[in-house]
Amino acid sequence: GCANNNTDSFCLPNFFIIIVTSSSSTMFSAAQNSASTATTFLTGYGCANNNTNATTSSSSSSRTRAFFSTKRQTPKRIIIANVGKATASNVSRNPNMGQLQAGYLFPEIARIRNAHLEKNPDAKIISLGIGDTTEPIPAPIVSGMANAALALGTVAGYEKTGGYGSEAGQQPLRDAIVKRFYSENTKINASEIFVSDGSKCDISRMQQMFGPGRKVAVQDPAYPAYVDSSVINGHCTGYDEKTKRYENIVYMECVPGNDFFPNLEAAKEADIIFFCSPNNPTGAAATRAQCKELVDFANKNGQIVIFDAAYAFYIENPDCPKTIFEIEGAETCCIESCSFSKYAGFTGLRLGWTVVPEALKFADGSSVRFDWNRCMATAFNGASNVAQGGGLAALSDEGWKSMQETVGFYKENAKMLKKTFEELGFKVYGAVDAPYVWVDFDGRDSWEVFTEILTKTDIVTTPGAGFGPTGDGFVRMSAFCHRGNLETAIERLKKEFGK
Repeated sequence: GCANNNTDSFCLPNFFIIIVTSSSSTMFSAAQNSASTATTFLTGYGCANNNTNATTSSSSSSRTRAFFSTKRQTPKRIIIANVGKATASNVSRNPNMGQLQAGYLFPEIARIRNAHLEKNPDAKIISLGIGDTTEPIPAPIVSGMANAALALGTVAGYEKTGGYGSEAGQQPLRDAIVKRFYSENTKINASEIFVSDGSKCDISRMQQMFGPGRKVAVQDPAYPAYVDSSVINGHCTGYDEKTKRYENIVYMECVPGNDFFPNLEAAKEADIIFFCSPNNPTGAAATRAQCKELVDFANKNGQIVIFDAAYAFYIENPDCPKTIFEIEGAETCCIESCSFSKYAGFTGLRLGWTVVPEALKFADGSSVRFDWNRCMATAFNGASNVAQGGGLAALSDEGWKSMQETVGFYKENAKMLKKTFEELGFKVYGAVDAPYVWVDFDGRDSWEVFTEILTKTDIVTTPGAGFGPTGDGFVRMSAFCHRGNLETAIERLKKEFGK
C-alpha cells in the first residue's frame, strides 16, 4: 500500500498482521518494496535461520520466529497470530502410492507440451504422442449410438435397454463379439465375454481380483499401466534408482536383438505375466510360434497371462494370431483384454471387453471367471447403454467395413512415418501390424530426444523410457493424426533431421 515510488527510498505501513501455523520449515516473504531495497521474512518453527536478532512470539506451545532485515527502517508494530497446527486426518497414506516414481506418462507429456506452448504461444503443435484417435466415428456406428439413445426416450426402449444393465454387458453385444472375433479357431463362448468400459479399467480391476503381493512380469518396454497398477496394488517391494526398475516386478526385455520377444525364463517365478500383442510401444506382433511358447510356458509353471489384444485389428501378418485363444491350451492359462477404442474411435466413449475362460482355475481349483464376475458386479454397473449400442453397430456388416477403413487409414499413416524415418537414416520398427512407429535414436536419452523434437519442430512424441528402462534410446511415434497434420509433421522432420 505504499505510495512512495522513489526507488532510492521505501516506506512501510505502521504494522503487519501475520497469520501462521506451527508447521515446520515455513518461510513467507512478508514485505518487499518496489525496488527490492527491503525484504521481510517470516520463518516458521524448525527453520534453519537462527539469527539472534529475530523477534519471537510464543503465545502457544509452538514457537514462531519473525526475522526482519531491512536497509532503512522496520515497521512500528508487528502482530503475529498463531492459529495452531494445520489440520490433517488420522488416515495414513497408502504406502504403495508413495512408491510411484513419477506422474503417469501421458499427463506428464501433456504438462511439458503445455509449458512449451506457454513459452511459444504461436507454435502449431502436432501430436504424434499419445495414442488417441483423431478421425470421426464412422456414420453407421454413430447411427447405432443415436438409435440407442433415442430408444431410452420410449417406454418400450427403456424397458429393453434402460436402467441398470448386466455387469457383463448386453447379451446381443456379447454374442456379436464372439461371432466377429472368436467364432473361428477358438472355443470361446458368450458366457466368457465381459463387456466393460475399456481395457485399461479392466487391468486395474484384475489387479484388485488377484490381490496384493503377487510376483508380476511385464514386457520391457510396455504400456505403463501394467507396472503402475502393479505398484499401486502392492506387488512391488521398492525401487532401484540405478536400474530404474521396481523390485519384485520382472522386466522381460524386448529388443531388436530378440525380435521383441522376451526370454520367458526370466519370468519363471512370476504369478502373473502381462503380455501385449501387437506390443505398445514397439509395434511388434507375436507370431503363432511365439504365442505357443508363451502359452506352454505359462501352463508349465502354473501362471496366468493377461493378454492385451487392444491392437489386434491392425495385424496383417497371417502368421500372427489376432487372439491368444487361437493357441491350443490358452483357455487354461490366459485372460484376454480388448477394446473398441482404436478400432471405432471409442477412446472417449469407453467400451471394451475381457475374455475369462471357464477352464481357467486358481490353485485351489476355484473358478477365475466366477471371481471376475463377482468383482465386476461389485465395482462396475455395466458399460453405458449408448456405448453398447455403438458397439453393436460397429459389429454389423456396415459398421465392420467402416472400422476396417478407419484402421486402414491409421495404418497408412504409420507406413508414411516409417518410410520417412528410414529415408532419414534411422532404424525403424513397428508400423506394419500396429499404429506405432518405434524409432531407434542410437542410445540417446529418449527424454532429450523428445525435448529436441518438440523444441525444433513443435511435434509431440513419446520418449521410449516412459515405457520402461529398455525403451530408453527410442522414441514412439503414433499414427493417430489427421493426414494433413501428418504431412506437415513429415516436412518438419525432414527439414530438421535430414541435414
